[in-house]
Amino acid sequence: MQQNRMAGYRIKAQPYFRAVGDEVELFEAAHRLKLPVLLKGPTGCGKTRFVEYMAWRLGLPLVQIACNEDTSASDLLGRFLLNRDGTYWVDGPLTLAVRHGAICYLDEFVEARQDATVVIHPLTDERRMLLLDRKGEAVQAPPEFHLVISYNPGYQSELKRLKPSTRQRFVALDFDYPSASHEAIVVAAEGGVDPALAARLVDIAHRSRQLKGNGLDEGLSTRMLIRAARLMRDGLSPLSACRLALSAPACDDAEICTALQNFAEAHFSA
Repeated sequence: MQQNRMAGYRIKAQPYFRAVGDEVELFEAAHRLKLPVLLKGPTGCGKTRFVEYMAWRLGLPLVQIACNEDTSASDLLGRFLLNRDGTYWVDGPLTLAVRHGAICYLDEFVEARQDATVVIHPLTDERRMLLLDRKGEAVQAPPEFHLVISYNPGYQSELKRLKPSTRQRFVALDFDYPSASHEAIVVAAEGGVDPALAARLVDIAHRSRQLKGNGLDEGLSTRMLIRAARLMRDGLSPLSACRLALSAPACDDAEICTALQNFAEAHFSA
Protein backbone atom coordinates (compact mmCIF):
# COMPACT_ATOMS: atom_id res chain seq x y z
CA MET A 1 0.00 0.00 0.00
CA GLN A 2 2.83 2.42 0.91
CA GLN A 3 4.68 1.73 -2.36
CA ASN A 4 1.48 2.17 -4.39
CA ARG A 5 0.75 5.48 -2.71
CA MET A 6 4.17 6.84 -3.60
CA ALA A 7 4.29 5.44 -7.15
CA GLY A 8 3.33 8.79 -8.64
CA TYR A 9 6.28 10.47 -6.92
CA ARG A 10 8.93 8.20 -8.41
CA ILE A 11 11.17 9.37 -11.25
CA LYS A 12 10.69 6.56 -13.78
CA ALA A 13 13.19 7.59 -16.46
CA GLN A 14 16.70 8.89 -15.91
CA PRO A 15 16.66 12.71 -16.08
CA TYR A 16 19.35 14.31 -18.19
CA PHE A 17 21.98 15.74 -15.87
CA ARG A 18 25.60 16.58 -16.57
CA ALA A 19 27.68 17.13 -13.45
CA VAL A 20 29.93 20.18 -13.24
CA GLY A 21 32.05 18.90 -10.35
CA ASP A 22 31.62 16.52 -7.45
CA GLU A 23 28.07 17.55 -6.55
CA VAL A 24 26.71 14.01 -7.05
CA GLU A 25 29.24 12.47 -4.66
CA LEU A 26 28.69 15.24 -2.10
CA PHE A 27 24.93 14.78 -2.15
CA GLU A 28 25.29 11.01 -1.76
CA ALA A 29 27.55 11.54 1.26
CA ALA A 30 24.97 13.87 2.82
CA HIS A 31 22.26 11.30 2.19
CA ARG A 32 24.25 8.50 3.80
CA LEU A 33 24.80 10.63 6.89
CA LYS A 34 21.20 11.91 6.92
CA LEU A 35 22.29 15.54 6.59
CA PRO A 36 19.74 18.00 5.15
CA VAL A 37 20.97 19.82 2.05
CA LEU A 38 20.69 23.47 1.02
CA LEU A 39 21.10 24.28 -2.68
CA LYS A 40 22.04 27.87 -3.52
CA GLY A 41 22.12 29.34 -6.99
CA PRO A 42 20.42 31.49 -9.65
CA THR A 43 17.14 30.57 -11.22
CA GLY A 44 17.22 28.08 -14.07
CA CYS A 45 20.77 26.85 -13.41
CA GLY A 46 19.80 23.21 -12.78
CA LYS A 47 19.02 22.89 -9.06
CA THR A 48 15.67 21.17 -9.58
CA ARG A 49 17.01 18.91 -12.31
CA PHE A 50 19.85 17.90 -9.98
CA VAL A 51 17.40 16.89 -7.24
CA GLU A 52 15.33 14.93 -9.76
CA TYR A 53 18.44 13.15 -10.96
CA MET A 54 19.52 12.30 -7.41
CA ALA A 55 16.06 10.95 -6.57
CA TRP A 56 16.28 8.71 -9.63
CA ARG A 57 19.85 7.68 -8.82
CA LEU A 58 18.98 6.81 -5.22
CA GLY A 59 15.72 5.11 -6.18
CA LEU A 60 13.63 7.33 -3.91
CA PRO A 61 10.28 9.08 -4.39
CA LEU A 62 10.52 12.85 -4.81
CA VAL A 63 7.97 15.22 -3.26
CA GLN A 64 8.44 18.77 -4.57
CA ILE A 65 6.91 21.92 -3.10
CA ALA A 66 7.27 25.31 -4.81
CA CYS A 67 7.23 27.76 -1.90
CA ASN A 68 5.85 31.29 -2.02
CA GLU A 69 4.89 34.03 0.41
CA ASP A 70 1.61 32.25 1.22
CA THR A 71 3.17 28.85 2.01
CA SER A 72 2.30 28.11 5.64
CA ALA A 73 3.03 25.33 8.10
CA SER A 74 -0.39 23.82 7.39
CA ASP A 75 0.40 23.69 3.68
CA LEU A 76 3.40 21.53 4.48
CA LEU A 77 2.08 19.48 7.39
CA GLY A 78 -1.57 18.91 6.49
CA ARG A 79 -4.91 19.86 7.97
CA PHE A 80 -8.22 18.57 9.22
CA LEU A 81 -11.05 18.58 6.67
CA LEU A 82 -14.76 18.10 7.14
CA ASN A 83 -17.14 15.68 5.46
CA ARG A 84 -20.54 14.20 6.29
CA ASP A 85 -18.94 11.83 8.81
CA GLY A 86 -17.04 14.52 10.66
CA THR A 87 -13.44 15.65 10.51
CA TYR A 88 -10.53 13.75 9.05
CA TRP A 89 -6.83 14.48 8.68
CA VAL A 90 -5.08 14.86 5.32
CA ASP A 91 -1.26 14.73 5.24
CA GLY A 92 0.51 17.65 3.61
CA PRO A 93 3.39 17.02 1.19
CA LEU A 94 6.12 17.27 3.84
CA THR A 95 4.32 14.82 6.13
CA LEU A 96 3.76 12.46 3.21
CA ALA A 97 7.48 12.54 2.36
CA VAL A 98 8.49 11.88 5.97
CA ARG A 99 6.07 8.98 6.45
CA HIS A 100 7.15 7.22 3.27
CA GLY A 101 10.88 7.91 3.20
CA ALA A 102 11.00 10.23 0.20
CA ILE A 103 13.22 13.14 -0.75
CA CYS A 104 11.30 16.32 0.09
CA TYR A 105 12.41 19.29 -2.02
CA LEU A 106 11.29 22.72 -0.81
CA ASP A 107 12.08 25.04 -3.71
CA GLU A 108 12.67 28.73 -2.88
CA PHE A 109 12.07 27.90 0.76
CA VAL A 110 13.09 31.35 1.92
CA GLU A 111 9.85 32.68 0.42
CA ALA A 112 7.69 30.61 2.80
CA ARG A 113 6.11 32.07 5.91
CA GLN A 114 8.03 31.97 9.19
CA ASP A 115 5.77 29.31 10.71
CA ALA A 116 6.70 27.01 7.82
CA THR A 117 10.39 27.53 8.57
CA VAL A 118 9.97 26.55 12.21
CA VAL A 119 8.32 23.20 11.51
CA ILE A 120 11.31 21.80 9.63
CA HIS A 121 13.77 22.37 12.49
CA PRO A 122 13.12 19.04 14.29
CA LEU A 123 13.76 17.27 10.98
CA THR A 124 17.17 18.86 10.56
CA ASP A 125 18.89 17.63 13.71
CA GLU A 126 19.41 14.30 15.42
CA ARG A 127 15.70 13.98 16.21
CA ARG A 128 14.67 13.70 12.52
CA MET A 129 11.11 14.11 13.67
CA LEU A 130 8.07 15.95 12.34
CA LEU A 131 5.73 17.30 14.99
CA LEU A 132 2.05 17.43 14.03
CA ASP A 133 0.77 19.55 16.91
CA ARG A 134 -2.80 19.75 15.63
CA LYS A 135 -2.98 15.98 15.39
CA GLY A 136 -0.99 15.26 18.54
CA GLU A 137 1.47 13.08 16.62
CA ALA A 138 5.23 12.94 16.19
CA VAL A 139 6.31 11.29 12.93
CA GLN A 140 9.77 9.73 13.02
CA ALA A 141 11.58 10.01 9.70
CA PRO A 142 12.88 6.70 8.30
CA PRO A 143 16.52 6.47 7.19
CA GLU A 144 15.60 7.05 3.52
CA PHE A 145 13.96 10.44 4.13
CA HIS A 146 16.02 13.38 2.95
CA LEU A 147 15.18 17.07 3.27
CA VAL A 148 16.45 19.41 0.54
CA ILE A 149 15.73 23.13 0.27
CA SER A 150 16.85 25.70 -2.27
CA TYR A 151 16.86 29.42 -2.82
CA ASN A 152 18.32 32.07 -5.09
CA PRO A 153 20.69 34.35 -3.11
CA GLY A 154 20.40 37.01 -5.83
CA TYR A 155 16.78 37.69 -4.95
CA GLN A 156 17.15 38.02 -1.20
CA SER A 157 16.12 41.16 0.65
CA GLU A 158 16.48 42.01 4.31
CA LEU A 159 12.94 40.73 4.88
CA LYS A 160 13.52 37.48 2.97
CA ARG A 161 16.71 35.97 4.29
CA LEU A 162 17.35 32.50 5.64
CA LYS A 163 18.12 32.99 9.31
CA PRO A 164 21.40 31.59 10.65
CA SER A 165 19.39 29.40 13.05
CA THR A 166 17.95 27.65 9.99
CA ARG A 167 20.86 27.91 7.55
CA GLN A 168 23.36 26.32 9.93
CA ARG A 169 21.25 23.18 10.18
CA PHE A 170 22.10 22.31 6.57
CA VAL A 171 25.09 21.35 4.53
CA ALA A 172 25.19 23.46 1.37
CA LEU A 173 25.96 23.05 -2.31
CA ASP A 174 26.57 26.13 -4.47
CA PHE A 175 25.19 26.08 -8.00
CA ASP A 176 25.89 28.50 -10.83
CA TYR A 177 25.70 28.56 -14.59
CA PRO A 178 28.40 26.25 -15.97
CA SER A 179 31.20 27.18 -18.33
CA ALA A 180 30.22 28.07 -21.89
CA SER A 181 31.40 24.74 -23.32
CA HIS A 182 29.61 22.73 -20.63
CA GLU A 183 26.41 24.76 -20.98
CA ALA A 184 26.43 24.35 -24.76
CA ILE A 185 26.56 20.57 -24.36
CA VAL A 186 23.54 20.70 -22.04
CA VAL A 187 21.55 23.01 -24.35
CA ALA A 188 22.34 20.84 -27.38
CA ALA A 189 21.30 17.65 -25.58
CA GLU A 190 18.17 19.02 -23.93
CA GLY A 191 17.12 21.27 -26.79
CA GLY A 192 17.76 18.75 -29.54
CA VAL A 193 19.87 21.10 -31.66
CA ASP A 194 23.37 20.90 -33.06
CA PRO A 195 26.30 22.05 -30.89
CA ALA A 196 27.08 25.09 -33.05
CA LEU A 197 23.57 26.51 -32.61
CA ALA A 198 23.65 25.74 -28.90
CA ALA A 199 26.98 27.59 -28.60
CA ARG A 200 25.41 30.70 -30.17
CA LEU A 201 22.58 30.63 -27.65
CA VAL A 202 25.02 30.24 -24.78
CA ASP A 203 27.05 33.21 -25.98
CA ILE A 204 23.88 35.34 -25.96
CA ALA A 205 23.25 34.21 -22.38
CA HIS A 206 26.78 35.04 -21.25
CA ARG A 207 26.42 38.53 -22.71
CA SER A 208 23.09 38.97 -20.93
CA ARG A 209 24.60 37.95 -17.59
CA GLN A 210 26.95 40.90 -17.84
CA LEU A 211 23.84 43.09 -17.58
CA LYS A 212 22.89 41.72 -14.16
CA GLY A 213 22.42 44.68 -11.85
CA ASN A 214 22.26 47.03 -14.83
CA GLY A 215 18.67 46.47 -15.89
CA LEU A 216 18.42 42.73 -15.39
CA ASP A 217 17.79 40.99 -12.07
CA GLU A 218 19.19 37.79 -13.61
CA GLY A 219 20.80 36.95 -16.92
CA LEU A 220 19.26 34.45 -19.32
CA SER A 221 19.11 31.04 -17.66
CA THR A 222 20.06 27.65 -19.05
CA ARG A 223 16.37 26.72 -18.86
CA MET A 224 15.48 29.63 -21.15
CA LEU A 225 18.16 28.62 -23.66
CA ILE A 226 16.78 25.08 -23.81
CA ARG A 227 13.32 26.44 -24.55
CA ALA A 228 14.67 28.62 -27.34
CA ALA A 229 16.53 25.64 -28.78
CA ARG A 230 13.37 23.51 -28.73
CA LEU A 231 11.43 26.22 -30.54
CA MET A 232 14.11 26.32 -33.23
CA ARG A 233 14.08 22.54 -33.51
CA ASP A 234 10.32 22.76 -34.00
CA GLY A 235 10.79 25.05 -36.99
CA LEU A 236 10.62 28.57 -35.57
CA SER A 237 13.20 30.98 -36.95
CA PRO A 238 16.13 31.68 -34.62
CA LEU A 239 15.19 35.34 -34.15
CA SER A 240 11.54 34.53 -33.43
CA ALA A 241 12.56 31.80 -31.01
CA CYS A 242 14.92 34.17 -29.20
CA ARG A 243 12.24 36.84 -28.96
CA LEU A 244 9.68 34.39 -27.60
CA ALA A 245 11.90 32.47 -25.18
CA LEU A 246 14.68 34.92 -24.28
CA SER A 247 14.31 38.65 -24.78
CA ALA A 248 10.56 39.04 -24.10
CA PRO A 249 10.34 37.04 -20.84
CA ALA A 250 13.69 38.29 -19.46
CA CYS A 251 12.30 41.58 -18.14
CA ASP A 252 9.76 44.36 -18.69
CA ASP A 253 12.27 47.07 -19.60
CA ALA A 254 11.83 47.77 -23.32
CA GLU A 255 15.41 48.97 -23.78
CA ILE A 256 16.88 45.86 -22.14
CA CYS A 257 14.60 43.59 -24.18
CA THR A 258 15.75 45.37 -27.32
CA ALA A 259 19.38 44.97 -26.29
CA LEU A 260 18.87 41.23 -25.75
CA GLN A 261 17.19 40.88 -29.13
CA ASN A 262 20.08 42.79 -30.70
CA PHE A 263 22.41 40.18 -29.20
CA ALA A 264 20.34 37.53 -30.95
CA GLU A 265 20.37 39.39 -34.26
CA ALA A 266 24.14 39.70 -34.09
CA HIS A 267 24.41 35.91 -33.69
CA PHE A 268 21.73 34.72 -36.10
CA SER A 269 21.27 37.37 -38.81
CA ALA A 270 24.45 36.60 -40.65
